[in-house]
Amino acid sequence: MRRRWHLFLVALGPLVVLISLLGWALGRSGGLPANVAVRATLGEVPVRARPAPDFTLTTFDGTTVRLGDLRGKVVLIDFWASWCAPCRAEAPALAQAYRDLQARGLPVEFVGISVWDREEDARAFRERFRVPYPTGMDPKGRIALDYGITGIPEKIIVDRRGMLVKKFVGPMTEEEVWRALEPFLKE
Repeated sequence: MRRRWHLFLVALGPLVVLISLLGWALGRSGGLPANVAVRATLGEVPVRARPAPDFTLTTFDGTTVRLGDLRGKVVLIDFWASWCAPCRAEAPALAQAYRDLQARGLPVEFVGISVWDREEDARAFRERFRVPYPTGMDPKGRIALDYGITGIPEKIIVDRRGMLVKKFVGPMTEEEVWRALEPFLKE
C-alpha cells in the first residue's frame, strides 16, 4: 500500500508542475490568447471592396478619431495587442513607415486599435515602441468584429473614398507597408 502511494505521488509531481506552469502563464497573460491566429495564411487576404464600417475611437491621449472624418486620406487600420510577439516585431516598421509618409506630406493616416488587451499593457506598448499615430483600445471588440478580425496583427486599408480595399494578416515590414499603400496614394 505504501509503495502504491509513493508511486502515485511520483506520478502526480510532474502533473502538479505542469498545471502550476500553465497557471503562471495564464496569470502573466491576463488570461488572453497567446499569439495564435485563426488563419494559417499570412499576407494579403482577398476582400470584397465595400464601404468601411465607421467607428469612433478614443485614443490614449484622450482625443477622438472617427473614421468618417478621415475621408480623403488613405487609412491603414492596425489591429494589435501588447502580448502579441508579431505585433511587437512589426511595431518599429509601422512607426517608421508612418513617420516617413507624414514627412512626405502624403494623404495617409494610420489608426492603431488594441484588441484583447489590458489598457495599461497597451499604453506601455505604445510608449515602448514610440507609436506616433493615433492609437486606442477596442475594449469590447466591436470594431474588430465589424472588420472581421480573426487574429492579430491584422491591417486594413481604407481608400480615400472610405472603401475597405485591402486586408493583411500577420506582421508587415516597412517596405510591405509602402507597397500596400502606394497604389492608393497615386489616386
